[in-house]
Amino acid sequence: MAHEELQRRIEASFAQQGLMRVIEARIAEVRPGRCTIEAPFRKTLTQQHGFLHAGVLTTLADNACGYASLSLLPAGQEVLTAELKVNFLRPARGVLAIARAEVLKPGRTLTVARAEVWMRSEDGTETLCAAMQATLVPSVAI
Repeated sequence: MAHEELQRRIEASFAQQGLMRVIEARIAEVRPGRCTIEAPFRKTLTQQHGFLHAGVLTTLADNACGYASLSLLPAGQEVLTAELKVNFLRPARGVLAIARAEVLKPGRTLTVARAEVWMRSEDGTETLCAAMQATLVPSVAI
């Protein structure tokens, strides 16, 4: 599949997710087996200590894993997350959350992917805040 076609297919699917609009997330990059999603830090998405909420980090990582997996499937197929495990490593502070995912093992029945969520500071340095491993199930279009 041509890169432009893959990009269009992934972005069309992404655009259907209302939650991604709420958190102002965008796809920064998609390649076969990989996806990067970014979202700006906003006070409305923080927990009580002022860090970006774990639910936002999890959502970004889950979506990045899902689209990395979808990028390996033919048009007309979708993926659903069957299981995920996330470790929160540091408080999420900075100006931009970046979820980078890659497929570890594609499969007809199960696909395993992992993601890391980094927070970029104002000076451009990045700090690893969360790591996820997810199992995804390829399915027919829903």
